Amino acid sequence: MKKAAILTLGAFLLMGSSAMAQENEEVRYNQYGVAVDRKELHAEARNNILVLESKDQSYKLWMDNRVMVDGATFWGVGSDYDRIGNGISIRRARFAVKAQLGKDWYGEVDMDMADGLFELKDAIVEYDGVKNMEFKVGNFKEDFSMERTTSSRYLQLIERPMVTQALAPSRHLGFQAAYLRDHFRASFGTFFQEIAGSEEAGYVQDNNKDFGRSQGYSLTSKVGWMPYTQDRKMGFYLGAKASYRTPKTDVSTSDYGGMRFSTRNSTSINRKKYIDTDVIPNVHHNWLYGAEAAAYWNGLKLQSEWIGTHVSVPGEGYNFGGYYVQLGYALFGGHQHFNVAEGEFTSIAPGKKWGDVELNLRYDYLDLNHRDVYGGSGENYTAGLNFYLGNSVKMAINYMYSCNDRYANGKGKLVIGHDATGKPTADFTKAVEPKGKGGVSYNSIAVRFEVDF
Repeated sequence: MKKAAILTLGAFLLMGSSAMAQENEEVRYNQYGVAVDRKELHAEARNNILVLESKDQSYKLWMDNRVMVDGATFWGVGSDYDRIGNGISIRRARFAVKAQLGKDWYGEVDMDMADGLFELKDAIVEYDGVKNMEFKVGNFKEDFSMERTTSSRYLQLIERPMVTQALAPSRHLGFQAAYLRDHFRASFGTFFQEIAGSEEAGYVQDNNKDFGRSQGYSLTSKVGWMPYTQDRKMGFYLGAKASYRTPKTDVSTSDYGGMRFSTRNSTSINRKKYIDTDVIPNVHHNWLYGAEAAAYWNGLKLQSEWIGTHVSVPGEGYNFGGYYVQLGYALFGGHQHFNVAEGEFTSIAPGKKWGDVELNLRYDYLDLNHRDVYGGSGENYTAGLNFYLGNSVKMAINYMYSCNDRYANGKGKLVIGHDATGKPTADFTKAVEPKGKGGVSYNSIAVRFEVDF
């Protein structure tokens, strides 16, 4: 009897020990000693992007990395003008981690280390729990310009057109709400200073510490209309946008209260900014406004934007603006993809197993001259080929002819012609050659090697 009781007690203790061991195997703790939920993840490469996803799809983590190596050569500038140096650079070295947390929450961190310089890109917290709505806060691109918000991996040509680089806002710290239903989309956001690297952060801190200056703000809104959203191979898009902007503190303390508009003509390798207003002082605010359009049919796509700005200063103010038109065509049977939710083009669907080749053409124009501000104007004629090799490798070659007016002298530092004695001059009031409004013109060929993973 006693032996049977001992055996029964032993069996009970063994079962209890087994249950405790099983429970201990199921429970995990984080570094702070808190029990955590566990999900088994499935690893998969989707178009060569690493994705980790739970079986119920309530959790997904993926990488979004890219490397772009650019090279460019320039010719056509007169021997006594400012020389443009040929070169090669790491245009982008991006590392991003993105996560879907349940059906309602999304997070993203994206950074760039091009040429060894760290820069924060996206840092986003997003909530999608309201039907047809999207709310996000953090550092991200303002929903203003179609070409500006298009990911760099999907750009038609190596660089964006001048008007978007000079006028269209990019990433700023802020909050944005967006609405999408059927063929209509709209967004509204409040944004503050630029967050990129140590320089901008130092400016914001100095303006706050030394002068008690507020950071400034922007109110940006956009609407878009997209019929034929159910047709994946055909459609068109029309959009309108506006932004009210006050001076920010992400500039040096001596430049606070002013605004500056400038851009390069061609690739980032040419560091000369011929078109540059310099700092316009005593700005109360500026209005950005514009319209955009896109159309696609199988392998053909057309995209255009017009952007203008009014800079409000004591007196009459200043008006600047520009536009671009670009055309693309997949040569080997591929078709274009348009992202209805974002109102922009993404990658093409290749027509061949090995990939496809896309022919691209663009004309773009920018004018930063008005009243007593002579920032210069210029135009570019660009032709390019994109070689898509599988889902991750892209090679591009662009030819560009850039033509500037005589006011495009890089704030008075760059030669734009010759004076009456035949000497090179950067002063447009003294230049007699070239005649008319002509300034610096040149040709360039740029190449890019890109891998996305």
